[in-house]
Amino acid sequence: MSNRITIDELESYLWGSAVLLRTNIDAGAYKQYIFPLLFFKRICDVYDEECQNAVKQYGEEALEWDEIHKFDVPEGHHWKNVRSVSENVGTAIIKAFKTIEKANVEKLQGVFGNAPWTNKKRLPDKLLKDLIEHFSSKTLSIENCPEDELGQGYEYLIKKFADDSGHTAQEFYTNRTVVHLMTEMLKPQSNESVYDPTCGSAGMLISCIAYLKNKNQEWRNVKLYGQEINQLSSAIARMNLFLHDIKDFEICNDDTLKNPGFIEKGKLKQFNLVLANPPYSIKQWDRAAFESDKYGRNTLGTPPQGRADYAFLQHILTSLDTENGRCAILFPHGVLFRDEEKDLRTKLVKSDLLEAVIGLGPNLFYNSPMEACIMVCRTNKNSENRGKVLFINAVKEVTRKNAESFLEDEHITRIANAYDDYKIIPNFAKVAAIKDIENNGYSLSIPLYVNEQTEVKKEEVYDAHKCCQDWLKSSNEMRKNYKELAAMIGKEGVR
Repeated sequence: MSNRITIDELESYLWGSAVLLRTNIDAGAYKQYIFPLLFFKRICDVYDEECQNAVKQYGEEALEWDEIHKFDVPEGHHWKNVRSVSENVGTAIIKAFKTIEKANVEKLQGVFGNAPWTNKKRLPDKLLKDLIEHFSSKTLSIENCPEDELGQGYEYLIKKFADDSGHTAQEFYTNRTVVHLMTEMLKPQSNESVYDPTCGSAGMLISCIAYLKNKNQEWRNVKLYGQEINQLSSAIARMNLFLHDIKDFEICNDDTLKNPGFIEKGKLKQFNLVLANPPYSIKQWDRAAFESDKYGRNTLGTPPQGRADYAFLQHILTSLDTENGRCAILFPHGVLFRDEEKDLRTKLVKSDLLEAVIGLGPNLFYNSPMEACIMVCRTNKNSENRGKVLFINAVKEVTRKNAESFLEDEHITRIANAYDDYKIIPNFAKVAAIKDIENNGYSLSIPLYVNEQTEVKKEEVYDAHKCCQDWLKSSNEMRKNYKELAAMIGKEGVR
């Protein structure tokens, strides 16, 4: 009898763990408890599965071989050991986490985070026991739950936490349909490097691997790099990648603008692809340090203190491979036309790195009604595209359902095809020369280049003589009504 877990069962099982916490934990804090426990359970169940398979193939002696395991689970610190504890459960969890991290220091150092498991007011022993028993109800072996399916369940849980936690979701979750569009435009290839400087839960990095899998192309030789300032989000990213069976990655936990994590010979490491959704218009950043940046990232200039968007953009441009580097960056629309960034925008256009600007519909930023745009840049444009920028007005390519906005497959296909074709599409896409942009004061506001116009219908075209007659008739009626009104006012005055 098969123990294979269906996607519906997996999603119900995962969300059930969060439901147990609802009376004690705020929605925004679910992730710091659920994700580490899920990862711990998966590691232990796969460890047991590896032992069983090795014994079947090689005999009992194989249990002594370290090479049969992806991760080492030291004796006494397995899930079953923690499950057997009835008091001070939080202490047992922390001890197991730290021991497993130490046994796998190169891969798992810090991955379980630092949640306050021993806070019994928030997490009494009974609640933790209930949570552990809930997770114990299913075996998360690879046979029962393959990596892609568990990864899908993990992504489901990330989105559910985002839905419940409101505005705090933006820091670790980006609308996945927008991520899919960005990946479709950049087209990752085997043996390339992919980087996300504000990676959140690593959804953009995973999207590139999913793209290659869907194309039946080799993906295991793609190297992924991410940096994330939030410690918990960076831990979630690492767990997410491991659960998708992705091994060749590096996630750095630090401030990208202040301390970029990937340096080679004193310079920023360069990558083939960069995808990013930077925190928009942040005010608390070290502008003075960026003004004299030792990594030379201020090629366009220093952004205003109140808006660091172009600081992230310049970091990304400096991180692109000079031969085939390309990036897609999700920004608020303001970066396209704000006056205080005009000089930066002018230099960007003149550099001829900007390849396309895509305007998306409203509500695609998480829990925000603002309209988003995607900037696509490329270090080595096709010869026919040099000196030009493609503008796509995709503001209507969006579906709103159950208070959620997203791109459907047909929207993604239409936008991606327009980007690939790089041609004029009436009322949708326009190729503008740099001279055209200069004539517009280097504004990249999309309506300056792509206007939605309604075709003039035949019945809307009138004869000039008839229009004149209609106007005279209306004018005479107005005079008549005016005289009648004046007479009425006069009579009122007499009374």
